[in-house]
Amino acid sequence: MNEASPECPAEESDARDRRGGAGGEAADGQVAAPNSTAALQIDPDDLKDPYVDPHVRLTSVTTSIRDYVYENGRRYHAYREGEYLIPNDEKEQDRLDLIHHVFRLMLGGALYRAPIPPMVKRVLDMGTGTGIWAIDFADEHPHSTVIGNDLSPIQPVWVPANCKFIVDDIESEWLYKPNEAFDFIHGRGLGGAVKDWPRLYSQIYDNLNPGGWLEMQEYEAWIKSDDDPQLLNAPFVLQWMNLIDEASAKFGKRFNIAENVEQWFKDAGFEDVRDDRYVTPIGTWSLDPKLQEIGLYQLEQMCDAVESFTLAVLTRILGWAYAECEVLVANVRRDFRNKKNHLYSVRHFVYGRKPARIT
Repeated sequence: MNEASPECPAEESDARDRRGGAGGEAADGQVAAPNSTAALQIDPDDLKDPYVDPHVRLTSVTTSIRDYVYENGRRYHAYREGEYLIPNDEKEQDRLDLIHHVFRLMLGGALYRAPIPPMVKRVLDMGTGTGIWAIDFADEHPHSTVIGNDLSPIQPVWVPANCKFIVDDIESEWLYKPNEAFDFIHGRGLGGAVKDWPRLYSQIYDNLNPGGWLEMQEYEAWIKSDDDPQLLNAPFVLQWMNLIDEASAKFGKRFNIAENVEQWFKDAGFEDVRDDRYVTPIGTWSLDPKLQEIGLYQLEQMCDAVESFTLAVLTRILGWAYAECEVLVANVRRDFRNKKNHLYSVRHFVYGRKPARIT
């Protein structure tokens, strides 16, 4: 595995010349992770107000399967009902788009780290959510055909002409024909959505062209603090993490899977596998201006994520009452917003290549 610095990667490169995005290309053709190993430093001033860039959508997409489930004030998917415990309503969609912005800030504006060829043809975005990653990729790679799949048809009506979305379950049998194999497959934040990870990686491998790349961007579902490793000053965050881990394990689809991803790549047969890790502050406490900006957005999305990851998970799996969940959510948010806490999470960018020659 490769440990990327807690510092933000290099400055944004030209959007058309990604080759894996930030950090540059190493001599062996792999994308180099950031080099600095400096520890996170806390900014006593702790204030920043960045700007979010808008995104443009271009052509229409067909939508269906909208008989959604409403529960405890949130909306959930209808297709394969009950298989995914996170909402799909507008509030959650806004959070997903904010996460996308955080990921791009972390990569200096890039969408991925894998050293894919500049003229990659067929691309699949698994569990596409709002479709924002697929749309941005299609905009920046007009020669590519980009497909995004998800349980919910919540993607925009207007999308680039080379981008389309389908309602599908990535855990079902993949039915692509041999001439429909992909050159690049991407997945992000799929923890909690998959029961049989080895089977999924096997299907991904089988549906990649020889020499094709897979990249999985996952976060560790465990909050950390260097100056409070036992989270004594964030007891509700600790309680919440333990409950979510217990419930998701009982459900059979654990959220906290990021540290397993690299091995799953290798077990499936991928080569040149790398695991680049990025520390993501929760809040604006870092001295680094780039990490302050990232931390500001990360704090807001985490405060929104608490409810998204709590209601169905605890009420359906552990039998909690809605009122109990709301009290926990409020307390966790208070811990996150406490300026005395210097919390962070770790994100993994794992990528590998299917061998060009299969023996």
